[in-house]
Amino acid sequence: MWSRPSNAVAAVVIVASVGLLVSACTAGGTTDASSGTLPQGDEHVELDPGEFSADIDHPYWPMVPGTQWEYRELDGEGGEFRVVVTVTTDTREIANGVTARVVRDTVYQGDTIVEDTFDWYAQRDDGSVWYLGEDTAEFEDGEIATTEGSFEAGVDGAEAGVLLPGDPQPGQSYRQEYSRGEAEDEGEVLRLGERAEAPYGAYDDVLVTRDTTPLEPDVVEYKFYARDVGPLLAIDVSGGSGREELVEVRTVPEGTGTGPLGEPG
Repeated sequence: MWSRPSNAVAAVVIVASVGLLVSACTAGGTTDASSGTLPQGDEHVELDPGEFSADIDHPYWPMVPGTQWEYRELDGEGGEFRVVVTVTTDTREIANGVTARVVRDTVYQGDTIVEDTFDWYAQRDDGSVWYLGEDTAEFEDGEIATTEGSFEAGVDGAEAGVLLPGDPQPGQSYRQEYSRGEAEDEGEVLRLGERAEAPYGAYDDVLVTRDTTPLEPDVVEYKFYARDVGPLLAIDVSGGSGREELVEVRTVPEGTGTGPLGEPG
Protein backbone atom coordinates (compact mmCIF):
# COMPACT_ATOMS: atom_id res chain seq x y z
CA MET A 1 0.00 0.00 0.00
CA TRP A 2 1.14 3.59 -0.45
CA SER A 3 0.90 4.03 3.27
CA ARG A 4 3.55 1.36 3.80
CA PRO A 5 7.07 2.48 4.81
CA SER A 6 8.30 2.91 1.22
CA ASN A 7 11.19 3.36 -0.38
CA ALA A 8 15.88 13.21 -6.97
CA VAL A 9 15.79 13.79 -9.97
CA ALA A 10 13.00 16.29 -10.77
CA ALA A 11 11.53 16.60 -7.29
CA VAL A 12 12.27 19.14 -4.62
CA VAL A 13 10.77 19.38 -1.16
CA ILE A 14 10.92 22.25 1.28
CA VAL A 15 10.05 21.49 4.88
CA ALA A 16 10.34 24.39 7.28
CA SER A 17 11.18 23.62 10.89
CA VAL A 18 9.63 20.18 10.99
CA GLY A 19 9.96 19.06 14.61
CA LEU A 20 10.44 15.42 15.48
CA LEU A 21 7.55 14.97 17.86
CA VAL A 22 7.93 11.85 19.93
CA SER A 23 4.78 10.07 21.08
CA ALA A 24 4.37 6.92 23.09
CA CYS A 25 2.12 4.06 22.06
CA THR A 26 -0.08 2.29 24.53
CA ALA A 27 -0.11 -1.45 24.68
CA GLY A 28 -3.10 -3.62 25.48
CA GLY A 29 -6.60 -2.57 26.51
CA THR A 30 -9.70 -1.83 24.47
CA THR A 31 -10.81 1.47 22.96
CA ASP A 32 -14.22 2.41 21.64
CA ALA A 33 -13.59 4.20 18.32
CA SER A 34 -16.75 6.28 18.80
CA SER A 35 -14.92 8.12 21.61
CA GLY A 36 -12.77 9.83 18.98
CA THR A 37 -9.58 8.44 20.53
CA LEU A 38 -6.99 7.43 17.95
CA PRO A 39 -5.88 3.78 18.22
CA GLN A 40 -2.46 3.01 19.66
CA GLY A 41 -0.14 0.01 19.64
CA ASP A 42 -1.85 -3.35 19.78
CA GLU A 43 -4.95 -2.25 21.69
CA HIS A 44 -8.24 -3.69 20.52
CA VAL A 45 -10.61 -1.15 19.00
CA GLU A 46 -14.35 -1.72 18.83
CA LEU A 47 -15.66 -0.44 15.48
CA ASP A 48 -19.32 0.14 14.66
CA PRO A 49 -19.75 -0.78 10.96
CA GLY A 50 -22.67 1.65 10.77
CA GLU A 51 -20.24 4.54 11.31
CA PHE A 52 -18.13 3.66 8.27
CA SER A 53 -18.47 4.19 4.53
CA ALA A 54 -16.55 2.97 1.49
CA ASP A 55 -17.01 6.47 0.01
CA ILE A 56 -13.87 8.38 0.97
CA ASP A 57 -13.63 12.16 0.53
CA HIS A 58 -10.86 13.08 2.97
CA PRO A 59 -9.34 16.36 1.72
CA TYR A 60 -5.79 14.98 1.85
CA TRP A 61 -6.63 11.73 0.07
CA PRO A 62 -9.97 11.73 -1.75
CA MET A 63 -10.44 8.18 -3.05
CA VAL A 64 -12.85 8.63 -5.94
CA PRO A 65 -13.37 5.33 -7.82
CA GLY A 66 -11.60 5.47 -11.16
CA THR A 67 -8.78 7.71 -9.89
CA GLN A 68 -5.28 6.42 -10.52
CA TRP A 69 -1.97 7.80 -9.21
CA GLU A 70 1.39 6.87 -10.71
CA TYR A 71 4.61 7.22 -8.71
CA ARG A 72 8.31 6.85 -9.36
CA GLU A 73 10.03 5.02 -6.51
CA LEU A 74 13.80 5.11 -5.99
CA ASP A 75 15.04 2.60 -3.43
CA GLY A 76 18.32 4.36 -2.63
CA GLU A 77 20.36 1.46 -4.01
CA GLY A 78 20.01 2.29 -7.69
CA GLY A 79 16.69 0.54 -8.17
CA GLU A 80 13.80 2.37 -9.83
CA PHE A 81 10.19 1.23 -9.73
CA ARG A 82 6.83 2.38 -11.06
CA VAL A 83 3.99 2.30 -8.55
CA VAL A 84 0.39 2.48 -9.78
CA VAL A 85 -2.38 3.06 -7.21
CA THR A 86 -5.97 2.66 -8.42
CA VAL A 87 -9.20 3.31 -6.52
CA THR A 88 -11.42 0.53 -7.82
CA THR A 89 -15.20 0.35 -8.01
CA ASP A 90 -15.08 -2.74 -5.78
CA THR A 91 -15.85 -2.91 -2.08
CA ARG A 92 -15.20 -5.68 0.43
CA GLU A 93 -16.87 -6.55 3.72
CA ILE A 94 -14.07 -6.99 6.23
CA ALA A 95 -14.21 -9.63 8.96
CA ASN A 96 -14.94 -6.92 11.55
CA GLY A 97 -18.10 -6.00 9.61
CA VAL A 98 -16.90 -2.76 8.00
CA THR A 99 -17.45 -2.37 4.24
CA ALA A 100 -14.23 -1.04 2.72
CA ARG A 101 -13.10 0.46 -0.57
CA VAL A 102 -10.66 -1.75 -2.50
CA VAL A 103 -7.56 0.16 -3.68
CA ARG A 104 -5.06 -1.58 -5.96
CA ASP A 105 -1.34 -0.90 -5.45
CA THR A 106 0.90 -2.45 -8.12
CA VAL A 107 4.69 -2.11 -8.21
CA TYR A 108 6.56 -2.60 -11.49
CA GLN A 109 10.26 -2.87 -12.26
CA GLY A 110 10.33 -2.04 -15.94
CA ASP A 111 7.27 -3.84 -17.28
CA THR A 112 7.46 -6.65 -14.72
CA ILE A 113 5.17 -6.79 -11.69
CA VAL A 114 7.19 -7.30 -8.51
CA GLU A 115 4.44 -6.66 -5.97
CA ASP A 116 0.66 -6.45 -6.21
CA THR A 117 -1.74 -5.57 -3.39
CA PHE A 118 -5.41 -5.03 -2.65
CA ASP A 119 -5.67 -2.50 0.19
CA TRP A 120 -8.91 -1.95 2.12
CA TYR A 121 -9.91 1.52 3.35
CA ALA A 122 -13.04 3.04 4.87
CA GLN A 123 -13.98 6.47 6.18
CA ARG A 124 -15.56 6.93 9.58
CA ASP A 125 -18.28 9.51 10.06
CA ASP A 126 -15.80 11.81 11.87
CA GLY A 127 -13.85 12.05 8.59
CA SER A 128 -10.96 9.78 9.61
CA VAL A 129 -9.70 7.26 7.05
CA TRP A 130 -9.12 3.77 8.41
CA TYR A 131 -6.94 1.00 7.04
CA LEU A 132 -8.43 -2.47 7.43
CA GLY A 133 -5.85 -4.76 5.87
CA GLU A 134 -4.42 -6.00 2.62
CA ASP A 135 -4.13 -8.97 0.33
CA THR A 136 -0.60 -8.73 -1.02
CA ALA A 137 1.79 -10.82 -3.09
CA GLU A 138 5.41 -10.49 -4.18
CA PHE A 139 6.35 -11.95 -7.55
CA GLU A 140 9.42 -13.65 -8.97
CA ASP A 141 9.60 -14.77 -12.60
CA GLY A 142 5.89 -14.06 -13.01
CA GLU A 143 4.86 -16.31 -10.12
CA ILE A 144 3.76 -15.49 -6.57
CA ALA A 145 6.80 -15.93 -4.33
CA THR A 146 5.18 -14.92 -1.03
CA THR A 147 1.99 -13.44 0.40
CA GLU A 148 3.72 -12.45 3.63
CA GLY A 149 2.27 -9.22 5.04
CA SER A 150 -1.34 -10.00 4.15
CA PHE A 151 -3.80 -9.47 7.00
CA GLU A 152 -7.44 -8.60 7.64
CA ALA A 153 -8.78 -6.65 10.62
CA GLY A 154 -10.75 -9.02 12.82
CA VAL A 155 -8.79 -12.13 11.80
CA ASP A 156 -6.12 -13.75 14.02
CA GLY A 157 -5.85 -10.70 16.25
CA ALA A 158 -5.26 -8.18 13.45
CA GLU A 159 -6.56 -4.67 14.11
CA ALA A 160 -7.62 -1.78 11.92
CA GLY A 161 -5.75 1.51 12.18
CA VAL A 162 -5.99 5.12 11.10
CA LEU A 163 -4.36 6.26 7.88
CA LEU A 164 -5.35 9.92 8.28
CA PRO A 165 -7.22 11.58 11.16
CA GLY A 166 -10.40 13.41 10.20
CA ASP A 167 -9.03 16.73 11.47
CA PRO A 168 -5.25 16.36 11.31
CA GLN A 169 -3.40 18.37 13.95
CA PRO A 170 0.34 18.45 14.77
CA GLY A 171 1.19 16.07 17.57
CA GLN A 172 -1.50 13.48 16.86
CA SER A 173 -0.11 9.95 16.88
CA TYR A 174 -1.90 6.75 15.95
CA ARG A 175 -1.58 3.15 14.89
CA GLN A 176 -1.97 2.73 11.14
CA GLU A 177 -2.25 -1.07 11.18
CA TYR A 178 -1.61 -4.00 13.46
CA SER A 179 -0.85 -7.61 12.68
CA ARG A 180 1.67 -8.89 15.20
CA GLY A 181 5.12 -9.25 13.68
CA GLU A 182 3.83 -8.49 10.18
CA ALA A 183 2.29 -5.03 10.05
CA GLU A 184 2.77 -2.58 12.93
CA ASP A 185 3.04 0.81 11.20
CA GLU A 186 2.55 3.96 13.27
CA GLY A 187 1.91 7.53 12.13
CA GLU A 188 2.23 11.02 13.55
CA VAL A 189 1.06 14.36 12.19
CA LEU A 190 4.00 16.76 12.02
CA ARG A 191 2.81 19.84 10.17
CA LEU A 192 0.11 21.38 8.00
CA GLY A 193 0.47 24.09 5.37
CA GLU A 194 3.89 22.98 4.16
CA ARG A 195 5.18 23.34 0.60
CA ALA A 196 6.29 20.31 -1.39
CA GLU A 197 7.03 19.62 -5.03
CA ALA A 198 7.07 16.46 -7.13
CA PRO A 199 7.09 15.91 -10.91
CA TYR A 200 3.29 16.19 -10.89
CA GLY A 201 3.34 19.70 -9.42
CA ALA A 202 4.08 22.02 -6.50
CA TYR A 203 1.65 22.53 -3.61
CA ASP A 204 1.51 24.82 -0.59
CA ASP A 205 -1.25 23.21 1.50
CA VAL A 206 0.57 19.97 2.31
CA LEU A 207 0.10 17.68 5.30
CA VAL A 208 3.34 16.11 6.59
CA THR A 209 3.34 12.87 8.59
CA ARG A 210 6.10 10.86 10.21
CA ASP A 211 5.76 7.10 9.74
CA THR A 212 7.61 4.48 11.78
CA THR A 213 7.32 0.82 12.75
CA PRO A 214 8.70 -1.01 15.78
CA LEU A 215 9.56 -3.87 13.41
CA GLU A 216 12.25 -1.61 11.86
CA PRO A 217 13.04 0.91 14.62
CA ASP A 218 15.79 2.66 12.64
CA VAL A 219 13.48 3.50 9.73
CA VAL A 220 11.72 6.88 9.66
CA GLU A 221 9.75 8.14 6.68
CA TYR A 222 8.10 11.48 6.02
CA LYS A 223 4.98 11.47 3.85
CA PHE A 224 3.50 14.51 2.14
CA TYR A 225 -0.20 14.72 1.24
CA ALA A 226 -1.40 17.54 -1.04
CA ARG A 227 -4.92 18.80 -0.42
CA ASP A 228 -7.43 17.62 -3.07
CA VAL A 229 -4.69 15.48 -4.68
CA GLY A 230 -3.57 12.80 -2.21
CA PRO A 231 -0.12 11.34 -1.54
CA LEU A 232 2.49 13.51 -3.24
CA LEU A 233 5.87 12.45 -1.88
CA ALA A 234 7.47 10.00 0.56
CA ILE A 235 11.07 10.28 1.75
CA ASP A 236 13.13 8.01 3.98
CA VAL A 237 14.88 10.30 6.45
CA SER A 238 16.46 7.56 8.58
CA GLY A 239 17.37 3.94 7.99
CA GLY A 240 17.42 4.33 4.21
CA SER A 241 17.40 6.80 1.34
CA GLY A 242 14.31 5.78 -0.60
CA ARG A 243 11.97 8.23 -2.28
CA GLU A 244 8.56 7.96 -3.89
CA GLU A 245 7.19 10.89 -5.93
CA LEU A 246 3.94 11.51 -7.78
CA VAL A 247 4.29 11.61 -11.55
CA GLU A 248 0.72 11.57 -12.85
CA VAL A 249 -2.94 11.48 -11.78
CA ARG A 250 -5.54 10.21 -14.25
CA THR A 251 -9.04 8.78 -14.53
CA VAL A 252 -9.34 5.18 -15.69
CA PRO A 253 -12.33 3.16 -16.98
CA GLU A 254 -14.68 1.33 -14.64
CA GLY A 255 -13.33 -2.10 -13.73
CA THR A 256 -9.66 -1.09 -13.91
CA GLY A 257 -7.62 -2.75 -11.20
CA THR A 258 -10.16 -5.45 -10.34
CA GLY A 259 -8.35 -8.44 -11.88
CA PRO A 260 -6.65 -11.09 -9.74
CA LEU A 261 -3.26 -10.48 -8.13
CA GLY A 262 -0.64 -10.30 -10.84
CA GLU A 263 -3.22 -9.23 -13.44
CA PRO A 264 -4.21 -5.65 -12.57
CA GLY A 265 -5.86 -4.93 -15.93
